[in-house]
Amino acid sequence: MRLQRIAPGPGQESVWDYPRPPRLETSTERVVIEFGGVVIADTTNAVRVLETSHPPVYYVPIADFEAGALVPAEGSSLCEYKGMAAYYDVVGRRHRAPRAGWTYPDPTPGFEPLRTRVAIYPGAMDKCLIDGEVVQAQEGDFYGGWITKRIVGPFKGAPGTWGW
Repeated sequence: MRLQRIAPGPGQESVWDYPRPPRLETSTERVVIEFGGVVIADTTNAVRVLETSHPPVYYVPIADFEAGALVPAEGSSLCEYKGMAAYYDVVGRRHRAPRAGWTYPDPTPGFEPLRTRVAIYPGAMDKCLIDGEVVQAQEGDFYGGWITKRIVGPFKGAPGTWGW
């Protein structure tokens, strides 16, 4: 059973207004990712993926990560819309978050901008920020949504929401 949609207030977005299949949207918001006590990425050139019931997932240009912060990892997964994902371990100083980042090296048509970008699970990092606001991670271990006060739900990902 799905919870009632939260009506967005001024300046807010409801994830229930996002499309399916998902839409890409360029973002000039400042995205900062901290891990291992250091900033590993800082950009104003992210792409948001917006999909019904999911907080936005931010894809950061690989070039905007610090050298050595992304290490190719084993495994892959398939997204019915974006194609086959490849994973990265994320490294900050002596800390390592296994498979905490992913990319689409050969995305399906319409998702080509993701080819040179990486999404990060915010819950695996010390801190992720959007325009200075600390991001709350989407619940669950499957989705990688970034929740800010600008985004309202309810959000898929928590126990009992798989069938939404």
